[in-house]
Amino acid sequence: MNKILLSLFLLTLPLGAVAQLSIGIRGGYATSSYSYQATAGTRSRSVDGIGAPTFALVLEYFNAKNAGIELNAQQIKLGFRQFNDDSQLNQTEFTYMKFPLLASFFAGRSGRFQIKFGPHFGFLTQAEDVVREFSGINPPELPTYGEAADDPNSLMYGLTAGAGISKLFGKSTIAGEVRFSFDFTNPESQDRIFDMRSTNLEFTLAYLFRIKEKRE
Repeated sequence: MNKILLSLFLLTLPLGAVAQLSIGIRGGYATSSYSYQATAGTRSRSVDGIGAPTFALVLEYFNAKNAGIELNAQQIKLGFRQFNDDSQLNQTEFTYMKFPLLASFFAGRSGRFQIKFGPHFGFLTQAEDVVREFSGINPPELPTYGEAADDPNSLMYGLTAGAGISKLFGKSTIAGEVRFSFDFTNPESQDRIFDMRSTNLEFTLAYLFRIKEKRE
């Protein structure tokens, strides 16, 4: 899967164009939030999210003076924490491989301000019910997703936008960034609830190394 995505990314690079190609790593902290509709006739309810570290491999390509594209292969953990009136807790966590493909624009030379936006897609690698202390409330609580009988939807897709600053040191770049993602993903595939949506916020640092010089 990763090799296919990398091949598709490289095919988008203009063969003979002036180019600047960098690879690197990105890591930081991601928080998530969830909302759901138990049935079609009930209001959407928000539940607490979780926070967890996130890590990514980064491939960044610029083929214009101030614009380019960026592909990440990212591991990210999302999840929810739902309490009942007696403060009992249900907590479920979803681990995904996520692939944001972002248009990137920057201003500045040595010190840069960048904005990024584009789609992301990915797949579920693990679902775990960390805590399960209650059931049977009305309207229904969020169901389990990590039990043997569960069959969560494995597909992830949505939109991502971000902004940050970066500093060049020769061929190296250090960048700090904030990203916001909206997922159209609904993990529910067994019709136990009507709908489910999530967002997540990331605070990350990245180190990139330029492996292809930009030719004038």
